[in-house]
Amino acid sequence: MWWPGTLIGAGAGYAIASIPGAILGALLGQALDRRLQLHSWAQLRERLGGRPALRNDELLFVLLGRLAKSDGQVVDGHIQQARQEMRALDMNESAQRRAIAAFNRGKSGNDSLRGYLRRLSAQPHATEGVLRACWRMVWADARASSAERELIQLWGKWLGWTPQQVQALAADYEPARKPALSSAGAYQEALRLLGVSTTSEPAQIKRAYRRLLSRHHPDKIAGSGAGPAQVREATEKTRELHSAYTLIRERRDFR
Repeated sequence: MWWPGTLIGAGAGYAIASIPGAILGALLGQALDRRLQLHSWAQLRERLGGRPALRNDELLFVLLGRLAKSDGQVVDGHIQQARQEMRALDMNESAQRRAIAAFNRGKSGNDSLRGYLRRLSAQPHATEGVLRACWRMVWADARASSAERELIQLWGKWLGWTPQQVQALAADYEPARKPALSSAGAYQEALRLLGVSTTSEPAQIKRAYRRLLSRHHPDKIAGSGAGPAQVREATEKTRELHSAYTLIRERRDFR
């Protein structure tokens, strides 16, 4: 694979000292590519514009941020899901700050991600983890838009996955369709799911919601040796908790 610095170095070296110069220039350019982690011309433009290279943990949250913003608005469910991913990765305070910055960077949509994902494709376990996290973010608001699906399919292609393989992962996180409840019944059911009452303070409701999300996170369930059916059940539970919290928050008018 010929990287930007390598090509530039080889071309400049050839212009100055023919073939020997091209060889020396290519070696120097290759060293620059490795130092700056340049894998594409788009990434070179980013570095020239002052944007730092992304670490693997930052790359994940850039992807999640772009997915959350792909429909134009980041909702509370997206924020909560990003926090869940941080907890699942057991990030310390410094790593969390980087993840938050990367999530916000992803919302801008300015990063060229192809080179990063091509490089990551050499790590099959990591690629699956990234795609699963992306599907969890997609379903954080209980729906998957065409824009979100297209992004994940494109990223999957760059990671070396077939469209069928990428789509197969979605089944583990897609919420089951259930009949709609009446407004009053849905509110009471939402209170029951979170274990709170109509008189609970907003802070109590938030704590209950976050505690339950942490308990039922699909990664936590999978890490305990549970099978695919249990992981799907946990995923559905997190969707229900998010919907319940959103309904209560809107009814009680708090953030």
